[in-house]
Amino acid sequence: MRAVAFDLDGLMFNTEGIYVQVAELLLESRGRTLDMQLIAQMMGRPARIAIPMLIDHYGLTDSVEQIAQETRTLFMELLPERLQPMPGLLELLEALDRNRWLKAITTSSGRAYVERVLELAKLPTTFDFLLTAEDVINGKPDPEIYLTAASRFGVAPTELVVLEDSEIGCRAAVAARTQAVAIPGPHNANAQYPNVALRVESLADECLHQYLGVAVA
Repeated sequence: MRAVAFDLDGLMFNTEGIYVQVAELLLESRGRTLDMQLIAQMMGRPARIAIPMLIDHYGLTDSVEQIAQETRTLFMELLPERLQPMPGLLELLEALDRNRWLKAITTSSGRAYVERVLELAKLPTTFDFLLTAEDVINGKPDPEIYLTAASRFGVAPTELVVLEDSEIGCRAAVAARTQAVAIPGPHNANAQYPNVALRVESLADECLHQYLGVAVA
C-alpha cells in the first residue's frame, strides 16, 4: 500500500461543521429547525442529490438552484474565518511525504470549492491529483470515484487506502475493494461502517499510523 485517497469535508477539514451552521441559518430564515438525522443522510453526497433531499424533507418551495446559491453564499462568507484542519492532518501529511506515499483528494464537492478550500488552508504538501464531483458520473456510494483514483495512481484497488468520515463514502470505498478506513466526526459518530479495514478516532490515532506504517512526530 503506497497510495492514499483523502476525502475532504469532515475528514481533512472541519467543513461539515460549517455546512451544519449554514443549514441552520438557511432553515431558520424559513421558520424551520434543523434535523440532524437528515444532515447525516445528506453528508458525503453530491449537492445535486443532497439539496433535493433537504427540499423534500421540509417541503420547501425553493428550487434546487436557489438553495444551492444561498448555501454557497453563506458558506463562502463563513469559510475564511472558520476553516480549520482536522486534528492530526498536518502531521499525517508530513509523515506520508517522508515515506513517499502517493496522495490524492477524492471528494463529492465541486472543483472550484475544493481549490478555494486548499487556497485558504495553505497545506505544506501537494497532491498527485484531485477527483471531484465533476470528474465522475456516479457519486458516492457508487465506487466509481475510488476505482478512478486507483486507475490514476496506477495501482490495484486493493493497494489503495481510502480515508473517509462518512458512511456512504466508506460504502463507496468498500465497493471498490480498496482498503477503507473510517474516521467518523462528531456529525456521524453513530454511523455504521460495515466491512471497512479499520475504524479509528481521528487522523491523529496511533492505530492509523501503524496501519499505514508511518511514524508521526
